[in-house]
Amino acid sequence: MTIRTTILLLMAAACLRLSAQSQTVSVERSTAIGIGGTNILDTYLSQEKFQGTGLTLLSASVRQLPESPWTTVFQHELNFTSADDRAETVNELQGDYTFFVGRYYGWKPGKLTLRAGALLAANVGFIYNTSNSNNPAQGRASLNLMPSGIASYDFQLLRQQWRVSYELDLPLAGLMFSPNYGQSYYEIFSLGNYDHNLVPTTFVSTPNLRQQLSVDCNVSRSLTLRIGYLGNYQQADVNNLKSHIYHHRLMLGIVRYLEVKSKK
Repeated sequence: MTIRTTILLLMAAACLRLSAQSQTVSVERSTAIGIGGTNILDTYLSQEKFQGTGLTLLSASVRQLPESPWTTVFQHELNFTSADDRAETVNELQGDYTFFVGRYYGWKPGKLTLRAGALLAANVGFIYNTSNSNNPAQGRASLNLMPSGIASYDFQLLRQQWRVSYELDLPLAGLMFSPNYGQSYYEIFSLGNYDHNLVPTTFVSTPNLRQQLSVDCNVSRSLTLRIGYLGNYQQADVNNLKSHIYHHRLMLGIVRYLEVKSKK
């Protein structure tokens, strides 16, 4: 056997080994933007409720190995709202970012797909009252474990492939930051006076709910249009302070389906 033949055989063996160690991962990537109403209450800043219009940017990635019932989900949600009180004399600005990562186990009875699992949600944000001179802003930070379920149904209509999906996420337990009643941020961060500012939470003290309803229409092999509703209802009653942020959004976006090579 010549040296050239030996080299070619070794290269072929290496290629076969790399091929055997790689596998195709199905990836669903979606990006959507939404607009809708927001209702805000934070008794640390004001006893008033504020209402306004907000924007949401939502991106998601769903990854699944072939022949596997498990899926891994990543979601990024960014919100911003400008809201006024009932007299329209005081304004509040609200913004937050949440990162979700989750694992689901799926079943597929016919055209119906069911997934059950849990999300870990990390949230940071703020509320700024433009009229307050003392304590004008409220910082927000939390970490939550959220049981989650997704149901999807595929069907054909007008010679197009459609999918209707519904997702429900509920809080189980977590940890959040909150000043105590009457405590200033100067006391917390400049004087270092801790007063139960990292609060363990449950579904009782933070009865949150997040739901998504979407309708997808496939317009080409790799492109799907999506319209839907996103409702994110965040509530808290800790440290003698009450707060809520209710987002209602009409969402429009696109979905792409990809096949990605991944090593085992």
